[in-house]
Amino acid sequence: MERTDGKAALDAREARLRTLLQNGLAGDGGEYRAFLEALASHLRQFLRRRLRNRADDVEDLVQECLIAVHDKRHTYDIAQPLTPWLHAIARYKLADHFRRSRIQVATDDVDVEIDLLAGSAEDATDASRDVAKLLARLPPRQRLPIVHVKLEGLTVAQTAALTGMSASAVKVGIHRGLKALAALVRPRR
Repeated sequence: MERTDGKAALDAREARLRTLLQNGLAGDGGEYRAFLEALASHLRQFLRRRLRNRADDVEDLVQECLIAVHDKRHTYDIAQPLTPWLHAIARYKLADHFRRSRIQVATDDVDVEIDLLAGSAEDATDASRDVAKLLARLPPRQRLPIVHVKLEGLTVAQTAALTGMSASAVKVGIHRGLKALAALVRPRR
């Protein structure tokens, strides 16, 4: 598998979702229904990776996300990538779910309540754009592992298969990419 195959698949999914949404926003009801169906499938995958043992919650969150996307569709800037905007909405819905469920996690043998601070959807969109701009400055061997593992929630093995890189190259790419990103945002003295 060539390294570009994974990126090509992601680009194709992004392009399809964007086209369906744009056509739907232009008044094509069939395209908008197709967008929501494709989005529901995408969100299920996204949320299953984050809620592995809570399958019932996944479907509830998919529905909440679809409603939020529908309600906020007018805020989407068609000049920007769609997936980061969608993932920001899904992450906020997931944070709300954790807060409502008051999920407990064990950290160093101490139960700590998850306390996620949620900003506005506009803040999330701005943050997503900033991250996308920073990631665009990285070479593909660093950018792709970060996008797939850290942002999309794929495993190292899945990312390796998707990009054609070895698992160790994916790990190195993440490490070097995060170090490069930190250098980009660190104030210069």
